[in-house]
Formats: sequence, C-alpha cells, structure tokens
Amino acid sequence: MPAMQAPARTIKNAKLLISVARELDIPVLLTEQYPKGLGRTVKEIANVANGLPVLEKMHFSCMEDTSFADAFHTLGRKQAVIAGMEAHICVMQTAVNLMDEGYEVFVVTDATSSRTLESEQACLDRLGACGAGIVTTEMVVFEWLGKAGTDAFKKLLPLVK
Repeated sequence: MPAMQAPARTIKNAKLLISVARELDIPVLLTEQYPKGLGRTVKEIANVANGLPVLEKMHFSCMEDTSFADAFHTLGRKQAVIAGMEAHICVMQTAVNLMDEGYEVFVVTDATSSRTLESEQACLDRLGACGAGIVTTEMVVFEWLGKAGTDAFKKLLPLVK
C-alpha cells in the first residue's frame, strides 16, 4: 500500500464502498494477491470488511482464480463494481475478463490505484475504451441509494460528507 499513488484516498473510498454495500445488502468479495509475499488486507479496510469473504489469489485476474470465479458466479449478478490495487494489472485484467463474460463493469477511479499515475491512467483509458464504466465512489454510492430521504440515505449521508 505505501507504494501506491494516493493510498489514503484509496483506503477511505474503499471503506466507504464496503460500508454502503453492507448497509444496502450488496454483496462484497475481497481478494488478496499472494498475501504470503505481499501482505494481508490493510487494517483499515479489514476492520470495515470484518466477516466478509476474503479470497486469496495468485492469478492477476480474479476471474482466473477458481475460488473467486465460483463465488462471483454464485452471486447471480449482471454488474460488477471493482476497486483495488495495481489498477493496470489486477483491476484491469479482472475487468477485461468480466466484460468478456458479458458482465457490465464499473471501475471506481478514486478507490483504485497503481504505483504510478501513468499506469493508473493507462488502465482507466483502456477500460473506458473497452466499455467499462469509469466512475467515482460518490457516483456509485448515490446510484446505489437511488433516492434521498430514505432511512438508508439518512444513515449513510454522514459517511459521504
């Protein structure tokens, strides 16, 4: 994490996405790329994600890893919102595989990062050109909420501010 661009922003927004998804009963799958060598999920995110499935992987694309692909397919969803580290590697390859399988994919720019801005931007440019939605955390949160004035809106609004 320390080698990533804007790690504090990325962590803050990933935590927000997880918190809102949990409140709205939107399924969340977390992965750890080679945790033995790269380390576990950072504490700030692990605390918010407590109790959610965390799947270890070795493939760069989550969809190439059987445990993730099986868990994802079991959800029965048509869309995927993706955030994470090394945008130009893991996020990009996962998004491409999902789009190849016919899923609608949204990559959350401010909850995704790479070691260099150039790599991050190249990922977003490529995925946008391939048809992925390039979105921000607030775009996702308010689309999930859909309406002001609800109990969920009132409860989650302070997290966004």
